[in-house]
Amino acid sequence: MSLEFPADLATNHAAYPVTDRPPMGWNSWDCYGTTVTEAEVLANAEYMAEHLLRFGWDTIVVDIAWYDPAARAGGYNDDPGIEMDAWGRQLPATNRFPSAAGGAGFAPLAARVHALGLRFGLHIMRGIPRTAVAGAVPVFGLPGVSAADIADPDSVCTWNPDNMGLNHDHPGAQAYYDAQVAQFAAWGVDFIKADDMLAPYHSREIEAYARAIARSGRPITLSLSPGTDLSLAHREHLAGHAEFWRVSDDLWDRWEDIYDQFGRLARWAPHQRPGAWADADMLPLGRIGIRAERGEDRMSRLTADEQRTMLTLWCLARSPLMFGGDLPSTPAETLALLTNAAVLRMHRDSHGQRELWREGDTVVWSSVAGSPEDTGAAGAPAAVYVAVFNTGETARDIRLPLSALGVPATTAGATDLWDGRSLEVAGGELTVAVPAHGTRLVLFGSPPA
Repeated sequence: MSLEFPADLATNHAAYPVTDRPPMGWNSWDCYGTTVTEAEVLANAEYMAEHLLRFGWDTIVVDIAWYDPAARAGGYNDDPGIEMDAWGRQLPATNRFPSAAGGAGFAPLAARVHALGLRFGLHIMRGIPRTAVAGAVPVFGLPGVSAADIADPDSVCTWNPDNMGLNHDHPGAQAYYDAQVAQFAAWGVDFIKADDMLAPYHSREIEAYARAIARSGRPITLSLSPGTDLSLAHREHLAGHAEFWRVSDDLWDRWEDIYDQFGRLARWAPHQRPGAWADADMLPLGRIGIRAERGEDRMSRLTADEQRTMLTLWCLARSPLMFGGDLPSTPAETLALLTNAAVLRMHRDSHGQRELWREGDTVVWSSVAGSPEDTGAAGAPAAVYVAVFNTGETARDIRLPLSALGVPATTAGATDLWDGRSLEVAGGELTVAVPAHGTRLVLFGSPPA
């Protein structure tokens, strides 16, 4: 099995800096909720390595409650009896992750994932376990200081009972995060999804967690959630402390959830830059809901056109791509969406992404192929990506004047990136048929080599 992108993506996977492109991976939440097992994680990792790694998909993330041996489908335990060590640091539940027995933690599972050429990640809640606070367990490295001394009982998550927040006026709060992340680093963790950080916005928690990662001695990608009502006022603070952050609450396989992301991404997409990515949330595609928080075991309820719209918007806006479905159950048509090399090249190598206009049920976006230094004659872009979305309920033809798209009037060639067909540009405009809730993604010109 090759560990390279296809030739037309022209880069070596192992050598390509992870933060220079929006992250791409799989997360267990949409299909397994709080209950994912080691066997299921490995099955998804093996599928990714075989079918998706060469297209840039490279990260496997174990989502919430991996430390709860009694985790149940559809919600959270009110008083979880979690597994943790003597210093209040969470440990994988060995009935679900048997290789963690004997205090091994996630090190054996991470090693299996790394051996496939992939990166390993996990989810963690903000703060310290209530169980640790109730037992006044000691804080690693600080004799005489306990979890009860550093907890902030007034700073708790409204939707998850596992943790209390930390009192960052006490030095033990930073010491706890330092010890927790040091353990993650020792296990071989490459990615941390830190939850309950943004709604409300916990600036001191974010800073403390970023500091702990820096002190761990291991390069670890930090993702922050959820993004309910997240304001651009936090943009520079986020970019200074995390690699990506959610801009919405949880997104599921409903058209209204996809539609609402148009406005959010119009605000955030122009500010995307390497190492600092606004995240439109996971892709609820393929088989989801197996033991998840919402809904029954099902294939995504999004129509084929809605799925293509979702991928187009996420890729054009350069959102991270975290697939939420069970990969071994992925239908062929979903796999085709995830492995369209031309669309993924736009996701990885483009700039200037923005909404051009929105009129009624028509939304038009564009970006420029390559880096800002890649220009054609007289400084003109070598190629421009344009997506036209029909958010209405009926299919229709939509006219795209080149003069409104930032495309040189002399441009003759256009390509539909989803089906690879050439399109005819006539009289300085292009007319495309767009299905209801659908899109047409067009490349004008040729991307830089």
